[in-house]
Amino acid sequence: MNTSTQPQIETIKIIYENDLLVAVNKPNNFIIHQSYYARNIRETTLLEFLEQQLGYPLYPIHRLDRKTSGILLLLKNKEYINQFQELFTNNSIEKNYYAIVRGFTKDSGIIDSPVKNDDTGVYKDALTHYETINTIELDIPVHPYEKSRYSLLKLTPKTGRMHQLRKHLNKISHPIVGDYKYGDRFHNRMFETEFNCHYLFLHAHSIDFIDPITNQPLHLTASFPADWLQIFHQFNWKAK
Repeated sequence: MNTSTQPQIETIKIIYENDLLVAVNKPNNFIIHQSYYARNIRETTLLEFLEQQLGYPLYPIHRLDRKTSGILLLLKNKEYINQFQELFTNNSIEKNYYAIVRGFTKDSGIIDSPVKNDDTGVYKDALTHYETINTIELDIPVHPYEKSRYSLLKLTPKTGRMHQLRKHLNKISHPIVGDYKYGDRFHNRMFETEFNCHYLFLHAHSIDFIDPITNQPLHLTASFPADWLQIFHQFNWKAK
């Protein structure tokens, strides 16, 4: 049964657009398109919403999890998809994410645990770099401790495995807040009851690449959603 909590929005923010490419700021809890993984979800997809908003179809170059917010690249003409996807396969594109995780993390680190494909069961090499931007300790008990600790991380995935960041942070015992598959239900529940935050705190913040058609270098960023801004204010945090 679908238990969707799709946000009610009027428009999707367009970050960048040229004759071929469109970059949007994907809201949290939006599926990009219908797929096997979303077979039980009956709601407007991001592609359907954008076609209604813009008046023409778009074709995603890469993917973001339904629960991840942030920058997504799409094309107006699907004939050019392979040229753009080669940027990802050749590691010619850099993506930076932010995440709020349980506990205090090291100042920086590398996670290189192989990631299992949930369909095939095959493990593939995966690499994630992280940097700790902020930390906080709260006088709010979360089982089994009398206080709770959190870190704001900047993440740079060097590979693109499905759920890589979520799995990698779980692997080092610092799962992302709001992750109901790989996270900690006690901390997820605390953010819901104390801060009224119900979404996954994983945001695709920026992307850098050279447009293979125009040869123009692009640095694109996606602003943080409202729940992130609320937590930044309450925790006195700033991203960088």
